[in-house]
Amino acid sequence: MNNNYELYKVFYLAAKTGSLTQAAKALYLTQPSVSHAIKQLEDSFGITLFYRTSKGVELTQEGAILYSYIEKSQTLISLAEEQMAALKNLDSGELRIGGSDSLFKHYILPYLENFHMQYPGIRLHLNHGTTPEIIALLKEGKIDLGVVRMPIVDSQLDVRESFQLQDCFVAGAHYSELKDAVLSLDMLLQYPIILFSRNSRARMAITELFQSYGHNLKPEIEVGSVDLLIELARKGLGISYVTREFVSKELEEGALFEIQLDVPIPPSHVGSMVMRNMPLSGPARRFIELIH
Repeated sequence: MNNNYELYKVFYLAAKTGSLTQAAKALYLTQPSVSHAIKQLEDSFGITLFYRTSKGVELTQEGAILYSYIEKSQTLISLAEEQMAALKNLDSGELRIGGSDSLFKHYILPYLENFHMQYPGIRLHLNHGTTPEIIALLKEGKIDLGVVRMPIVDSQLDVRESFQLQDCFVAGAHYSELKDAVLSLDMLLQYPIILFSRNSRARMAITELFQSYGHNLKPEIEVGSVDLLIELARKGLGISYVTREFVSKELEEGALFEIQLDVPIPPSHVGSMVMRNMPLSGPARRFIELIH
């Protein structure tokens, strides 16, 4: 048995109002059309659902049982329609973003603040990790989009560049004699180097750059956060490789200075990535519009 949903809708309104006339008005139908729809439903079940009274119609015992189920379904449908409208208007829903700690802190945070002010009903879920970890989360469906360093070469992903960052080596007062010097890579390697310990895109890029010049970059110290890279350089424990934009305050205040090299460090590109050919949620689509 596969009755048309519209038949149940007619039945529901006739039972709720107790009037075929009122049901017809609510549905913008004629009364004979409502009567015909109810007759179709009764014929499909082989039972009588209503009996007529002087005031309209009332449910039979069998009709009351059917109504108890249809009422629940209509309530759920109404709630679903309300929820869909809320999602369309970004009044509710969730936004799941993946990125590194440093990108969240120094780049994504201002956009998140703006997004939250515009759409306070959207729940935010932030997942941090390296680029390979964020790609894995995206493919597992655990996040809606990732903000990562490029290049990303993956046929399953759509990647759009957002902006560029410039990485550099920085040191504190302990190495003040290097402030006005231009160092070769050979000379730089005479000092303790501090690198991010995890398999980040920035770590991979600088390692490949040194290899292209015939050098093996082995850090003296490895740390698990950008904040530690900055702090250890400030304390004089070595020369840290960081993103210039992330230490702009320390550079301006003189707590750190940039090491000048005789070879250029190419800028890194940051972009957003989503699964190819997968529909984006409203919140994810709006956030991507904000950052591009």
